Amino acid sequence: MIQIIKGDITKVAADVIVNAANTSLLGGGGVDGAIHRSGGPEILEACRKIVAKQGGCKTGEAVITTAGKLPARYVIHTVGPVWNGGLKGEAERLHACYINSLELAAQHHCRSVAFPNISTGIYGYPKKEAATIAVTAVQQFLATNRGIKEVIFVCFDEENETLVKTALEAKR
Repeated sequence: MIQIIKGDITKVAADVIVNAANTSLLGGGGVDGAIHRSGGPEILEACRKIVAKQGGCKTGEAVITTAGKLPARYVIHTVGPVWNGGLKGEAERLHACYINSLELAAQHHCRSVAFPNISTGIYGYPKKEAATIAVTAVQQFLATNRGIKEVIFVCFDEENETLVKTALEAKR
């Protein structure tokens, strides 16, 4: 089941919320900053441990931490691609963000996952293309994995909400 809502991902009660992180995992602006602020220092401390162990997170990959004070059990941090005209593997990397996040959620027995609009803010990914990639990746994953029962696209603004809804309707 796929839901689309407009709102603040830090308020969503799902087993896991996904953070559009940067490679350092140490917080930033946008969704990343909001998750770190709302979740409290436990998230940053967990991220620091990951950085000490593996040196951050590469574009397209995902790592999991506690959710701290958030109404979720976990936060999955994934690093979306910076838009560079579409000729540097951005689509494949964005697709990988969704698939790797869902695989990590399934490994941790999560049944509900909430996603932001990855890479569509400061990273400049065209919103329409990003919405299509997001919906396609989630549908592909759900077609073969029965553990996750609900995916929620949490859109920060009406434009992204409309684009995700349109992408989902086109794939039905």
